[in-house]
Amino acid sequence: MNLVAILKELDYSPLYISLKTGVVATILSFFLGIFAAKRSMSAGKRMRAVLDGILTLPMVLPPTAAGFFLLLLFSRRRPVGMFLYEKLDIKIVQSWAGCVIAATVIAFPLMYRNARAAFEQIDPNLIYAARTLGMSETKIFWQVILPLARPGLLGGTILTFARAMGEYGATSMLAGNIPGKTATIAQRIAMVIQDGDFVTAGIWAFSVALIAFLAIFLMNLVTDRKAKRGRRW
Repeated sequence: MNLVAILKELDYSPLYISLKTGVVATILSFFLGIFAAKRSMSAGKRMRAVLDGILTLPMVLPPTAAGFFLLLLFSRRRPVGMFLYEKLDIKIVQSWAGCVIAATVIAFPLMYRNARAAFEQIDPNLIYAARTLGMSETKIFWQVILPLARPGLLGGTILTFARAMGEYGATSMLAGNIPGKTATIAQRIAMVIQDGDFVTAGIWAFSVALIAFLAIFLMNLVTDRKAKRGRRW
């Protein structure tokens, strides 16, 4: 069977599920990461170290370990999972919501770390000047801090999307591998390799590699543009 025939018969639901999961997880990580970075910056040194350790932990844990903890939390045999299912009729395990939660937990540290790094690079004198002009802390955050941190935030957003798109371990533990529902590209690659279908695995591997490359390429464009602006007199 030639490549054209394989592409015609290919089930594209993993691509749709991965893109949908990646977009939603990125949006959640974007706002949560900015909020957490802002809170961390305003905390004391000891509390900041504790928060930084907790918020960065999913990035250094094996994804399967993170997925195991999520499974314990959202299982219908546990208080949180039982409450969500019985009171709110929300099922997390073996559902697309589980895909989003797993991808968000794994990708969130990238957004948090980039947001915090972007905030730390802002000249404090600009913030002090804004305060002397009578601007409130809310206005300073929206009109001074966020615009200055935009390149770093954009780079973090792109990396977060790429990481959420390729998440496998935690997603498999929490959401499973249900075709057309929770089966992402990463899960599909693992399944077809087990079946010995290396051609299909190669197609999906190339697809996710291409998406990741485009994400990194966009990030490099953003950082290069920022560097060129910084060199202007």
